[in-house]
Amino acid sequence: MIEITALASSSKGNCYRVTDGRTPLLLECGINYRDIQKGLQFQMSQIAACLITHEHGDHCKSIKDVLKAGIDCYMSTGTAEAISVKHHRIKNVEAKKQFTIGTWTILPFDVQHDVSEPLGFLLVNQQGEKLLFATDTYYIKYKFKGLTHIMVECNYSLEILNENIARGSVPKVMKQRLMRSHFNLENVKDFLRANDLKKVQEIWLLHLSDSNSDAERFKREIMELTGKLVYVP
Repeated sequence: MIEITALASSSKGNCYRVTDGRTPLLLECGINYRDIQKGLQFQMSQIAACLITHEHGDHCKSIKDVLKAGIDCYMSTGTAEAISVKHHRIKNVEAKKQFTIGTWTILPFDVQHDVSEPLGFLLVNQQGEKLLFATDTYYIKYKFKGLTHIMVECNYSLEILNENIARGSVPKVMKQRLMRSHFNLENVKDFLRANDLKKVQEIWLLHLSDSNSDAERFKREIMELTGKLVYVP
């Protein structure tokens, strides 16, 4: 049974623990290492590996400490080069080439973000449960069968962003950057409509913007659309 714990989920930092009951993983390490330790009750030795989607600090801030703790970190070659950290525990992976960590089979896939070589991850355990993790992308071109858990960025709403621009609280230039790098509520809905959600147990909406989002509204609208349990950490 998959269990998800959000240690942090925002523009300030992102870090999640996922486990199938046998192999605990970190998804991202974009907060202070001390906060990761506290969030895991200082049981770092139980973490089998860390998956990192891209090089922005809010996703990999503590990578040096995580590596020092003896935890393998998996990322694309482009991400590893951009982070500029040399370590024998950095494992380079490629989009559409699956690998295994303990009881997980993991398929990286390419996403769309303004960085070197960003990835999303599809994690499948030995019970056949499927967890999709995709953050910091404005589009997901793939469809996935049999998903049971979805962790997806829902950074902003176009409607709220346009209101903030009209009010002058957000500069107009921000709109193009957001639209080319982050998943908005409207795109999340399109993505969910395009996929088979019959087996989905939970949907997690991640990485909400501080100023261009509305957690309660996002949760309500995704629940109404899917009929599924929705979390906004």
